[in-house]
Amino acid sequence: MIIWIASYPKSGNTWIRSMLSSYLYTENGKFTFETLKQIQRFSVRNNEINVIKKQSQVSSEWIPSQEFINKDKKIHLLKTHNAMCSINQNSFTDKNNTKAAIYVVRDPRNVITSISNHYEFNIDESFNFMTNKKKIIFPNGNKNNEGLQKTQNDFNFLGDWQDHYLSWKNIVFCPVKIIKYEDLLSDPKKIFIEILIFLSKLFDLNIDYNKIDNSITTTSFQFLSNMENQKGFEEAPFSSKEKKNIKFFNLGKKNDWRKILDKKIAKKMEIHFKNVMSELNYL
Repeated sequence: MIIWIASYPKSGNTWIRSMLSSYLYTENGKFTFETLKQIQRFSVRNNEINVIKKQSQVSSEWIPSQEFINKDKKIHLLKTHNAMCSINQNSFTDKNNTKAAIYVVRDPRNVITSISNHYEFNIDESFNFMTNKKKIIFPNGNKNNEGLQKTQNDFNFLGDWQDHYLSWKNIVFCPVKIIKYEDLLSDPKKIFIEILIFLSKLFDLNIDYNKIDNSITTTSFQFLSNMENQKGFEEAPFSSKEKKNIKFFNLGKKNDWRKILDKKIAKKMEIHFKNVMSELNYL
């Protein structure tokens, strides 16, 4: 059965995956980028579909692909940025394939500046990205040195930031652990222990506090940023302008919308996403 690590893009998914992979798949809890590969991004099996034109064909592979993954009757932790949606009556997942989900949510006023950096958008383009109710992204189709790839084997349907959060929050067929990025930032050990306790109710898992400390230390923003500087990071997007990878672990705590985001854009977001931002105490 699948346990999803889900989020809107640039909301802390990679951080959670790093912490969990270091804890679950090493003996001592010490993280490396190689360890991160233990929690892969979910992808459909059909790799010959042009999803720009045939999204319905990809969505029809969601459940069969998950059934294939679950044939071994084991627990699988998988990353996704997909909303919990249906396309042409094809559901992203169901109770027969999903055991639980961890959903990471982040203040959209900080997400927008990360989106801007990651996709090389100006701030207005990033606002349009986050408010587009039909937004899709191509995980393997970011810009590279040959331009945009025309044929992809997958896509993520996002919708807008607010609907994405609600789609996962409102799942009725499995437990969902909601994690606020800001809480993780202020007290990573406390939140990580909460995540492990959540997982311990789903499969056999011991709580080892020495290992937790190693996981927290070796997945700090500074540690990850330094590792990226030294070794590169294969999930970093490629800049078509600079002809090199864009820094993935870019700002960390310095990404503070109060200091770097235009007040007019911040206000537009507060109006547009008022209900959910209020629910999450962002307003």
